[in-house]
Formats: sequence, structure tokens, C-alpha cells
Amino acid sequence: MILKVIIIVTGTAWIYYRSWVAVILLIPAGVWYYIQLLDECIKRKEQEFLVQFKELIQTFSSLLNTGYSVENAVKESLKEMQIFYSDDAAILRELEIMVRQIRVQVPVEQAIEELSERTKLPDVESFAGVFVTAKRSGGNLMSIIRNTADQIGDKIDVKREIDTILAAKKYEFQVMSVIPFGIVLYMTVSFPEFMGNLYGNIAGRGVMTGCLIIYLGAYGLGRKIIEIEV
Repeated sequence: MILKVIIIVTGTAWIYYRSWVAVILLIPAGVWYYIQLLDECIKRKEQEFLVQFKELIQTFSSLLNTGYSVENAVKESLKEMQIFYSDDAAILRELEIMVRQIRVQVPVEQAIEELSERTKLPDVESFAGVFVTAKRSGGNLMSIIRNTADQIGDKIDVKREIDTILAAKKYEFQVMSVIPFGIVLYMTVSFPEFMGNLYGNIAGRGVMTGCLIIYLGAYGLGRKIIEIEV
């Protein structure tokens, strides 16, 4: 990801300024772009974890239905989830932590609370809060777990539908993001003398800077338009 940012910043500096000094000046834009990529990566991992968490509570619910105690259901859930996920799956790491806690007599509700604190996901926090309250007050755990699984499932389905609808638009946005660079390169190859005037004086560099600022503003606005939170 860092290499991608370096390539883009270096390429932008050459295309717009024909100066390696511009690489230093474009570092803030590179940092901003890196943050955008990092945010995308985090959101993708959160969505993956949410899918895994939904499957976990469905497995947990099934085990409780067959007569397992809450503590044993957590332990058995780990074994069940290991069948479907590789060892580096986030949900397995969290389950392993919970199982270790239960083995040293940590209350299961505390283990679930700490899970929600580590993930900081609203759905996990909501489940933990309701689960702890029901466990301590003797509420209907089965109903709570089932309802939570349904809610998370609905949210995931809506997110997938939105992603499907926006997939074409996101692709168009990616293509449009590259076009300005393509135009400048085309002009450079086709009209070298004309473009040379934009690189050799302050006025020309001012024009290129204005174009770059407009491009970055349009890019940021475009990202906001295609991102819909569920």
C-alpha cells in the first residue's frame, strides 16, 4: 500500500511538474491518499469480521439449543469455526482469547464485553450489552442471540445490495480518476512545445497546480458520493 502511494506521488510530481522537488511538496497529498486507502482496508476487514461474527453467534445459538452451557458453547464454537476458517481469521483469534479466559474462570459475560471493547464494532457492542444484561438478569438468551444474528444478517445483506448497485459506478470513478493523467500525458507526447511552456515558468506551474487542486477536490468529492454507510 505504501509502495502504491509512493508510485502515485512520484508519477504525479513528474506529470504535473517535471520536477523531483515536487515529490516533497506532494507528500501531504500522499499522506491523505494513504489514509484513504487505510480507511478502506479497515472497513473491509470490519465487514469481514462482521460476517464471521454472524456465523459465530448462529453456531453459538445452535449449540445452546442442543443443551450446551454458555461456557461450553463458546469452547465448542471455536472447534466449529476452525472447520470453516483458516488459523489467521480474526474471529478465531478472538475466540481463542475468550476460551483462554473461560478456562481461568473469567465470567463469559466479561469475556464477551472485552471482545466488544477490542473490536469496537457497534453490532458487537450491542450484542455484548444485551447479552450481559440478559445473562445477569436471567433473560431469554436464545431469543437475544437469534435476534442479533438476524439483525446483523439484514445489515450485511443491505450492504451487499448497495455494493452491487454501486459496483459499476465505483469502476467508472476509478477510470475517471485516471483520465486526467492520461490527458496530460497525451498532450505531452502530442504537443511537447506547448506543454513545455507549462513546466518552465511560474505561471505555467501555477496553472498545473490549479488543475491538480481541482482534481484532488473532485477525487475527494467522488469518494464521498460512492461511499454509503449502512
